[in-house]
Order: sequence, then structure tokens, then C-alpha cells
Amino acid sequence: MAVTDFFAGEIATELLKQLLVIARKSVSCRSSAEQLIAYIRDLLPIIEEIKLTGNELPQHRQRHLDNFSQTLSGGLELTNKVLSSPRWNFYRNIRLAQKMEKLEKNVSRFMEGPIQLHVLADVHHTRMDMAERFDQLNWKLGAMKIGVNGDGGCLGAAVKRVEEEERWCEDNLVNLGCTGLELGKMKVKEMLTGSDHSVVGIHGIGGIGKTTLAREICKDDQIRSHFRVFFLTVSQSPNMEQLKSRIREILLGRSSIVNDNSMELKFGFEVESSSRILLVLDDVWKQSVVEQLLVKAPGCKILVVSRLNFPPSVVDCSYELDLLSENEAMSLFCHFAFGQTSLPVGADEDLIKQVVSECGRLPLALKVIGASLKGQPEMSWTSAKSRLSRGQPLCESHEVQLLERMKMSIDNLSETERMCFLDLGAFPEDKRIPLHILISMWVELHDIPEEEAFAVLVQLSDKNLLTLVKDSRSGDKYSSYYEIYVYQHDVLRDLAIHLSNDGPVNSRRRLLMPRREAGLPRDWERNSDEPFNAQVISIHTGEMGEMDWLEIECPKTEVVVLNFSSSQYFLPPFLERMPRLRALILINHNAGNALLHNTAVFSNVTNLRSLWFEKISLPLLPATTTPLKKLQKVSLVLCDIKTVEHSVLGLPFLFPNLSELTLDHCINLTELPGSICEMPALTSLSVTNCDSLQALPAELGRLGSLEILRLSACPSLRGLPAGVGSLERLKYLDVSQCVNMGCLPDKIGGCRSLEKIDMRECPRVRSVPESVAFLHSLRRVVCDEEAAGLWKQLEKARPGLCQVPQECFTLDWLAE
Repeated sequence: MAVTDFFAGEIATELLKQLLVIARKSVSCRSSAEQLIAYIRDLLPIIEEIKLTGNELPQHRQRHLDNFSQTLSGGLELTNKVLSSPRWNFYRNIRLAQKMEKLEKNVSRFMEGPIQLHVLADVHHTRMDMAERFDQLNWKLGAMKIGVNGDGGCLGAAVKRVEEEERWCEDNLVNLGCTGLELGKMKVKEMLTGSDHSVVGIHGIGGIGKTTLAREICKDDQIRSHFRVFFLTVSQSPNMEQLKSRIREILLGRSSIVNDNSMELKFGFEVESSSRILLVLDDVWKQSVVEQLLVKAPGCKILVVSRLNFPPSVVDCSYELDLLSENEAMSLFCHFAFGQTSLPVGADEDLIKQVVSECGRLPLALKVIGASLKGQPEMSWTSAKSRLSRGQPLCESHEVQLLERMKMSIDNLSETERMCFLDLGAFPEDKRIPLHILISMWVELHDIPEEEAFAVLVQLSDKNLLTLVKDSRSGDKYSSYYEIYVYQHDVLRDLAIHLSNDGPVNSRRRLLMPRREAGLPRDWERNSDEPFNAQVISIHTGEMGEMDWLEIECPKTEVVVLNFSSSQYFLPPFLERMPRLRALILINHNAGNALLHNTAVFSNVTNLRSLWFEKISLPLLPATTTPLKKLQKVSLVLCDIKTVEHSVLGLPFLFPNLSELTLDHCINLTELPGSICEMPALTSLSVTNCDSLQALPAELGRLGSLEILRLSACPSLRGLPAGVGSLERLKYLDVSQCVNMGCLPDKIGGCRSLEKIDMRECPRVRSVPESVAFLHSLRRVVCDEEAAGLWKQLEKARPGLCQVPQECFTLDWLAE
């Protein structure tokens, strides 16, 4: 169950109606009914705001919502029994009154306890496929000018530009395409609201703005008042079972059906007018995919967004998004090339018009090529015009020519920037890429420091070759990479793959699979007799068994990205024959966690420096596993790590030089393994969004090198061990959203290097130890307004010590 299925349903509204009647008519249940009314009324504003989202929460968060949804459903049944019970049946009425009291307690625990705070806070962390607003970014990393009290430095300026461009695009929709987007918005709205069409389409060439138009329609007030909107990205290699399951959840909700679970069958239940649904299927590539996903239910309409114009047998009617007019194209290009919507004074008007004309009036091409020429000398503009003019006229059937034109946008990049851009093709389409992965990947591949990797990121962002997606709660000096993501337009990803696939397959620097397939590409198999010289290998498959892999030699491979979707996965045997392997990224896109097989390969990847596991049931490693002495970074995201304590190999033995350990949204993590305290090189320990974590090792103070301790959003954690006060090198402590955290350690004053504490949304912390007076390096405490008074004495000597952030529970971003 996704968050929208829970909140957008009519359960709470119907329950409220019943409770109002009970409060008037039933003496025995009146008190409970009145209290429940107060609770439900508190929920309703949140329900109204959250209706538009199509995003799903992680499984353990969904369980919270499942349980509470069942509570409300049971409450609805109970209120029906109360209203139908005759007054003379005293025994039955007493029993019902007792059940009403129990319902009140259950709802109270959700409303007043830590669960609601944690769920809502975690909702804020689940942003996918959207351009976020970056209000503050005070991140300092090494030599980069990004400081806590500064202006955000170059990365801050980059994300601020993203915000300004987003606002400009929203305010100038007409400038972006009066004949396209604005007219299209009006026409598609008419198709959806003023006709009997159940399936409506938007089609047009890649990069023309189809998804932008679809999202503008989703945000429209008239559409929002008419429909519950769900936005699903299908992509070029869709996971059909997951999509079908998601659509089934959206359409069925709590209603009954008269058929089986086959999505090809019609759902036979009535949907009230107040529950009308608009299902948006974005980035659809094949007619067969649409046909499998189409379902019919009263009140449900489907909007299909595709490069293809599907026949009337599939889509009732479709709007073709037109190219920009000449004036609109010029305005858009000038905005990104000159920072204004008209030609600058003294500019070569003919040359600029020729460049704009060669961009084919495509919004994406205008945006990217305009940004690539910004600040360039006239000679570069003349050269660009010549290179663009060598392409054939652009038309709907010649999308390869779009890629040829877009190639020019990376000609002005440095060699390192160009290589980093091409690396983005290693990740699946329509998926956010954690910045942690990119930075680690670029550092290992191109032998550059992290500071330079961030500078590259800024340059690519400034040239609109990628989009930064960030959680607004993060962004400070000590923000972790997994809080920031990179998103790339499909056409730009296609460009990266197009350029990477130049030349014979064995000599390519990157071996990339453009889309998910059942097995490895046939041209890899045909050329497997000779070694592959690729530095980067990216594989995207379903379930892989031992016999599904090829016997290939990859002596130069340094980064392997394994994307898959299954519950079982056999690690490729050829990993053992990669002597230069430095970064391994393993991402499971299945609904559940995957069990790994062939873990013996880890005995031979002795040069591995960075490891990323996502949605993996952490395996038991063989007793013969060789210590990974060069491994410095381990990130476990959405992993089941219950096997860690049962492993015969301790963490210090396996990872003797590990410096960064990240555990995010990990399942079944009730306490950290005590062996973590025996890792002397550990400088950063992040344990976030682990709702089962109850305790930290008592010997945590033995981590003498620890500089960052992040324990955000761990609601079951009640305190920190006393040993934390022995962490003399600790610079940053984050216990934000630890809603049951009782207090800070008495001896926290021993953290003489501590510069920042984040303790926002810690309502149970009502005092601070006297030893905080010895925190001479402390420069910032982020906390709620109520907690700011706890630091009053210390703030007298350090004005501005406390920072009270704006509430992070705004749900405006759900409109994306």
C-alpha cells in the first residue's frame, strides 16, 4: 500500500461522518466518538494535501500505513454496528462502547506517539523523479568554498540556479510553448474532463516536453479537484509485474472486485464521483506495454505519454505536442545562453538565429545547446553553427539526428567533464542516481579528488546536462551523499550511450546495456573470445543464474554497475577476473529484497574500494573470504542485514580500513554489531531511517577516528551510550527525528572537536548536560524552537548558535 492509497481513500471521511452521528445519538459512546472526531479532523488537512502523489514508501513504512488503514477500516465497521444497535440491548451497547474506547486508544497511539512524526518525516525523504527547491545549501567539502555560514559556494550556486530556472519555467509557460504546452494543457484537460474518453494520449518527438506537459496537467487545480492523480513512469524496460501490482493497488483500494488478479480483466466495482482516478503512464515505448496496463473501471481515466502515436484501438484520442514557434524558440534559447529572453545588444543576430534554427525548435536541444554556448567567444558560436548545420533536417522519424545535434553540447566540456557525462549512461533510465555513487565512481575512474568531482558536477548542472534532486532537510556542511540525487533526461542518457557505443565492442571504454533484458547482449557473446577493454561495465537484467553469465575477460574494468530485478541473483563469476575492480554497485529494482549467490567472488576483489548494496538481503560470506584491505566506503540501502551478527567473519576482519559506513532504511536492524567499535579507521558512521534500531554499542567511544555520527530518523532509539563523550575527533552529531531520544550523554563535553549538533524533532529532550559548556568548538545547534531555550546560556557567549529551521513537513513537493 502506498501513502496515497492510505491517505487519499475515503475511509477517514466516512468514519468522521459516522462519528458525528454517534456523538449526537449514543450516550455510551459519545466520549470516545468526540475524541476520535478531533483526531480525524487533524488528519483531514494532511489527507487533502497528500492526494496528488504517485510515490511509494519503502516496505517498512508501508507496513505502518497498512496497519493504521486496517484500524480505520475496522473503525468504520464498528461505527456501523454502533448506529445499528438497538437501545434496549444494553449488553451489546456496553461491548460496543468498550470497543470504541479501544479504537480511540489505537488512533491516539498513532496520532500522539512517534509513528506519525516518523512517517511524515520519512515521506519527506521519498522524493523521486522531480526537480526540488534548494532553499539552503551550506556544504563544505575539502577545498570547495561551501561553508556552514557561507553562501553555499559553487555547488550552492548551482542548485540555486536550478531553483530559479524551475521558477522561471513555471512563470513563463507561454514562453516555453504557447502553441505547444499551453494549448496542449487546455486540449488534454478537455479530453480528460469534458468527454467520455477513458484513455487519452500525449505524443511527440523526444525532448519536446511531453513529460513537462503531463506534470503541468497533474498540478492543475481543475484536474486535482476532479481526480486523484497517480503518476507512474513506465520506461523503455518496464517491470510489468511491479507496474501491474501498483495499478491494482491504485484501482482496487479497499473495494471488492468480481474477478481474479489478472490485469487484463475489467475491474467490476463502482467508483464514486469523489474518487475519480487519473492514472498517468509516462514514457511508454511499446503498444504491447500499453495494452497490458490498460484497465477499465468506472471513474478511471488513463493518460498515456509516449513518443508514439498509438492507434484508436488503444488510445481513444491523443494530442501531438508541436515544436516551438520561432519566437518561442528564440526566447527559450536566449534565456539559457544570455540570461534574458531577447537578443543582447550588439549580438550577431544572424548567427544566433542560425544556431537556434539548427536546434530544430526542440526545447531540450535549445536548453542544452544554449547553456553550452553561454559565455563562449564568437568563434565557438560560428563553429557550433557549422557543426549543427552538417546534420540532416530534424523530423519525427529522425531522432538519431537529435543525438547528433546534442553531441555539440559536450564539445566545450573538458576531457574529465566529458568522461563523467558519459559515465551517466551506466545507470537505468528514469531512475534517480545517488550522488554518493557518482562521486565515488568518478574519483575511482578518473583519479580526481572529491573536490574536483564536485566541480565537475556543478559544470554539468550549469550546462543542463543533468538535474540535481535534493532533500531540503539536507545540504549542510556534513550532509551525506545519499541525501542528494542526480536525474538525467532520457535523451541525454541516450546521447551518453550513443557516444559510448562508438567503435568495436571489445575496445569500448564503457560496456553499457541501454535497457533491461533477459540476458547479456548478443554482441558481447559474439566477441567474448577476446578480452574487453572497458573501464565501466553496466548490466541490467532480471534474475540471473550461474549458467546465464558469459565467460569473459575484463582486465581493465574498474567499475561494475549491476542493475537487476529479482528475488535471487547469482553474482557474475567474471568479477573474480577483474584485478582492477575498485567500485561495485549492486541495485535491485524488485519490490522485495534479493538473496545473493556466489558470494565467494569477494575473496578475489582485493582492490575494491567502494561498495553499494541496495535492496539486498545481506549474505553470509564464506569463511575463506579474504579481508578487503582497500575497501573504504560501504553503503547499505534498504537492505536486510539480520545476518551480520551471525557471520563467522567479523567486520574488522573483513574491512580493516573502512572509513565510511552508511546504513539507510535497513530492515531488521535492532542494534549495531558490537564489532563496529573495533574499526579504528572509521571516520563516518551514518545510520538513518532505521525504525527498529533500539541501541548502539556501549563501546562506541572506542572509535577514535570518528568525525561524523549520523543517527537521523531512528524513532526507537532512546539514547546514546556514555562512550560518545570520548569521541574527541567527532565534529558532527545528528540525532534529528529520534523522537524517543531522552537526552544527550552527560559527558558529551568530552567531544572537544564537536562543531555541529542536529537535534530537530527530538521532543523528549528537555534538558542538556552541564558539560556542553566545554564544547568550545561548537558553532551550530539545529533544533526546534522549543529546544532553543535549552542552549540559552551557551548562546549568550556565541550569538546565533541555535538555528531553528523551517518545518519540513510541507507537502507541496507531492505535486511533482
